[in-house]
Amino acid sequence: MAVPAKNIPAPDLVPVRRALLSVFDKTGLIDFAKALAAAGIELVSTGGTAKAIAEAGLGVRDVSELTGFPEIMDGRVKTLHPSVHGALLGVRDDPEHAKAMHDHHIQPIDLVVSNLYPFEDVRRSGAGYASIVENIDIGGPAMIRASAKNHAYVAIVTDPADYASVLNALEMNLGSLSLDFRKKLAAKAFARTATYDAAISGWFAEALEIEHPTWRAFGGRLDQVMRYGENPHQGAGFYLSGDKRPGVATARQLQGKQLSYNNINDTDAAFELVGEFDPARSAAIAIIKHANPCGVAEGATLKAAYAKALACDPVSAFGGIVAMNRVLDAEAAEEIVKTFTEVIIAPGATDEAAAIVAAKKNLRLLVAGGLPDSRAAGTTVKSVAGGLLVQSRDNAVVDDLELKVVTKRAPTPAEMADLKFAFRVAKHVKSNAIVYAKDSATVGIGAGQMSRVDSSRIAARKALDAAEAAGLAEPLTKGSVVASDAFFPFADGLLSAIEAGATAVIQPGGSMRDDDVIAAADEHGIAMVFTGVRHFRH
Repeated sequence: MAVPAKNIPAPDLVPVRRALLSVFDKTGLIDFAKALAAAGIELVSTGGTAKAIAEAGLGVRDVSELTGFPEIMDGRVKTLHPSVHGALLGVRDDPEHAKAMHDHHIQPIDLVVSNLYPFEDVRRSGAGYASIVENIDIGGPAMIRASAKNHAYVAIVTDPADYASVLNALEMNLGSLSLDFRKKLAAKAFARTATYDAAISGWFAEALEIEHPTWRAFGGRLDQVMRYGENPHQGAGFYLSGDKRPGVATARQLQGKQLSYNNINDTDAAFELVGEFDPARSAAIAIIKHANPCGVAEGATLKAAYAKALACDPVSAFGGIVAMNRVLDAEAAEEIVKTFTEVIIAPGATDEAAAIVAAKKNLRLLVAGGLPDSRAAGTTVKSVAGGLLVQSRDNAVVDDLELKVVTKRAPTPAEMADLKFAFRVAKHVKSNAIVYAKDSATVGIGAGQMSRVDSSRIAARKALDAAEAAGLAEPLTKGSVVASDAFFPFADGLLSAIEAGATAVIQPGGSMRDDDVIAAADEHGIAMVFTGVRHFRH
């Protein structure tokens, strides 16, 4: 049964006479405290916050004066006291509460300013277990939640970015804060503690290697409100989880208009794909459209890789996302800007390259400072009606797999290199996925079809179109290799690839009809390699 409410109406305007300030992040603290003091508000504080306020020449009462009890245990216990929480939770228009506050000499607190120990930052820093635990704030969340629950009488400020709006509201309301304003502050406070607790519980699950904890929480901080989502009638916002994996969320935007929902989704897909390619081995370019690659290539230079990637499907590349595994240079920038492109993302960019891109005012240029680690563990989340699907990141890398030749003919060294290349790309193509590759470049991509044979045919058809556009006598699928993200359930998909000109195939294997597929490959003199690992992507 729920806890019954007394249905005491909350006042609209509550005068702010006493404020409790206890913050770890002291950004803007002194100016805010000065403004509160100038408005005649009594300041109460704790530990380092009280010291900073006093050193600024402001009058401040230590919280121990309210509690009659000193801070103990290295400051772990200071606000966890009835004189503090009674001051925060007391319903002032409830006679019983008012009597308890009077009898126990509890002075009401009208405004609380609190932010938390930097648990998320300490966790990301690689600190040891004990240090991470020590940075789990207890008193702060308790005080924040108490204040937020009793927003009928108490205003809770958890973000220094809100200091200005609080002061403005106090001025507008002659020293009071409205109920609507207090509600908004409370909503933000509960969201903050929820995100904080999500980070803590997530860390514990990771540290204790609990793959599927009974309760799972995810949190993030709003980075930007977007014009719309996938479509103009959908609202959207971009939230940052705090994960420092190089990518669109952590990149610095050097120029261009605000990223859209689709831009962010596609840019993430592009950079994750290009992260599969070691920049020490070769330059690599990935061109993405609607979260699928329309061209991927390696080359001696970014310019050379871009030309090969663009040749795969120049029509689809129009308005796409271009990602690369090396610092963007001027030569590559000059080529990329010749085709209308929405976003360029790279580990970095030379000043000359940035200047070239700057001539295209709407083109976004992002520098990520590094590449995502394709082998790193992680978690992906997808919402469904009534729940969340949570899984570990697909961090299988073809170079780490035990490849098994299952046909009479083994692939040549050149074919094997292209097979590995194609399988890297297939990992990032929506299923069902078929990727033709030749000379470390995609030459045909079939994505997202209900039938694998359809993906194979579409990829071959697109290769024909690209050949016609380039004035070639035959499509580049002639003499190519082909990768499939999952097994061929029948030989028809393989036969379609052979018809397109493929000479070698890489696929996971594991079908009930593997023997039929292998026999078809042997009949046509095709080399086939099994990876034992599937790369479905939906």
